[in-house]
Amino acid sequence: MKKTINFTVTAAMIAAIYAVLTLAIAPISFGQIQLRISEAMIMFACITPAAIPGLTIGCVLSNLASPYGIIDIILGSTATLLAAAFAYSTRKIQIKKLPWLSPLGAVIFNAFLVSLSIKIVSGSEVLYLLTTFQIGVGQVLACYGLGFPLWFILQKTNLMK
Repeated sequence: MKKTINFTVTAAMIAAIYAVLTLAIAPISFGQIQLRISEAMIMFACITPAAIPGLTIGCVLSNLASPYGIIDIILGSTATLLAAAFAYSTRKIQIKKLPWLSPLGAVIFNAFLVSLSIKIVSGSEVLYLLTTFQIGVGQVLACYGLGFPLWFILQKTNLMK
């Protein structure tokens, strides 16, 4: 029972933090060029499986404010679910004690699925290719540039163990 409560509370806290971080910087959290600092939290999935539903629910909540509507809620949240599951499942594959592969799912799934939601709304094939690249770059910055320092802090402080 205690394990279930801890899992649920952890997932809820991750969801809330993800949504707040995304919405706090909404001008750069949505669009063809975006940098969601909340995506750094993908590294939580390397530490706890509660991050999978937490990140997914946080993404659903924040995507309620998306200018791309229901399509972004579905595709963007699916990308986050797949990315979190990927990060969790690859967490033990490490190079020099770092889970380099774990954030890659977030980069790939978000680049293609979020861009697809923008393409569906805009109808532009050229926009899709450009947006895929731009969102991929934003994901690299968030997941690797911010995610790894976050992961180091969590490892050193044992906050999530």
